[in-house]
Amino acid sequence: MRRREFVVALPGLACRSGRPRLNVFNWSDYVAPETVPAFEAEFGVRVRYGTYESGEEMLAKVLSGNSGWDVVFPSNSLVEPMREQGLLAPLRHAWLPNLDNLEEGFRRPPWDPKLDWCVPYMWGGTGIACRREVTPPAGWASLWEERWRGRLTMLDDPAEVLGACLKKLGWSVNSTDPVELRRAGEEARAQKPLLRAYVNAEVRDQLVAGDVLAAQLWATTALQAMEETAELAFVWPAEGFPLYADNAVILRESGRVELAHRFIDYLLRPDVAVAVVKATKTATVNAKAKALLPERLRLNPVLYPPAEVLRRGEWFTALPAAAQRLRDRIWTEIRAA
Repeated sequence: MRRREFVVALPGLACRSGRPRLNVFNWSDYVAPETVPAFEAEFGVRVRYGTYESGEEMLAKVLSGNSGWDVVFPSNSLVEPMREQGLLAPLRHAWLPNLDNLEEGFRRPPWDPKLDWCVPYMWGGTGIACRREVTPPAGWASLWEERWRGRLTMLDDPAEVLGACLKKLGWSVNSTDPVELRRAGEEARAQKPLLRAYVNAEVRDQLVAGDVLAAQLWATTALQAMEETAELAFVWPAEGFPLYADNAVILRESGRVELAHRFIDYLLRPDVAVAVVKATKTATVNAKAKALLPERLRLNPVLYPPAEVLRRGEWFTALPAAAQRLRDRIWTEIRAA
């Protein structure tokens, strides 16, 4: 998920063309080049499109309730907390006729079983990208080996780093046990001297160049790097790994609710979703779109791990406030160590 270079108007500026304007805030590298322009042309609107690199970055913008954004794309573990904080507008299914295109498993996801608040967009998991000239790591535990010193990165994401440490220790990525969480923090601090950095999508180019030998990475970002060089491989860790789904939601502050529904429904069209997958190498939740993908994507084990691998995956979930505060404190200690 690397940033795209979009020209983004300031939130307070009116659309000079006089056309209705929709404000969309999304993860970077999550639409095809033609996705937004084609929507603008078809519906006679203008889209102010901005990107972010982490859920925390997005939340920092929208928590005030006066962000200027209409549609954002939180990961599944953020949907419930955003709803509880009154940030989300309820969805009107009558304005989303393409909902039926979703895969069966995403029509009733555990984080929003009736899709009252969100529409799943893309999903994926977290594993390890590595250079082929090295012996590939079997799992998370391998990332504590001395051979990686200075050429290893972990994601700049507390849930991901603590999740890897928890899995290394044999526990759930969603653990709320203070003893387990503190042990995970100790593991992260022990690993830190080996790290080049905590970094997200920016590591893609470093992997391609060979400056980094191994990286904890989202599968979709790893595949983007693998498309640039044959010298990279991807490992689904033996101990298990996190799964996530990013979802389209409409902010309660939006004054363009109907237009926001039109945009979300547009993203659910099979042809639109196929173009996004081809351009960004993401895993779609759209069953009709997936059926239209070329075999090299539809059967790609990085995007769509086989069933026996997927059984090792575990969805991130929303956590109780006390556990989240402890995790935040542990992450601060890790970064400061």
